Amino acid sequence: MASTTLSDEQIAELRSAYDRCFGCGVNNPVGLHLDAFTRSDDGATATFSPHEDFNGFRGILHGGVIATALDEISAWSAILTEGVFVFTAKLEIRYRSEASIGDAFTLTGSVTQRRGKRLLIDAAMLSGDRVVAQSSGLFVVAGTVEELVAAQRDVTTM
Repeated sequence: MASTTLSDEQIAELRSAYDRCFGCGVNNPVGLHLDAFTRSDDGATATFSPHEDFNGFRGILHGGVIATALDEISAWSAILTEGVFVFTAKLEIRYRSEASIGDAFTLTGSVTQRRGKRLLIDAAMLSGDRVVAQSSGLFVVAGTVEELVAAQRDVTTM
């Protein structure tokens, strides 16, 4: 795996460019607002405290929201370790236990393999030590963070 270190400025610019993202956009009024991504050796971690609007059945977090959170931590694992922005090609999820709306969750993702523009990424959502859901996905590189940040600068200076 490549070891890429992005500057805080690059991450801030990337976050600004994608501030309406449903998963991590801080300016998306209906989004998950995932934030505070931390790089680990082979991926990323983040915390998630869902609000009541993400209710599925009687106080249980909707499975689609769980899938979105796993997809987002997977993407940030690629951003923080490989320095690339990715699109999801395939995401397989295993739901292991219910997730209560009032719980705080930890999301973890790790890049397990990279072959050219294809990355395999595993992720998990935990409530304490309990695994709520796990995913395994195939992701395709859309470009480097540097390329996307530079393109955003070009758009904003026009």
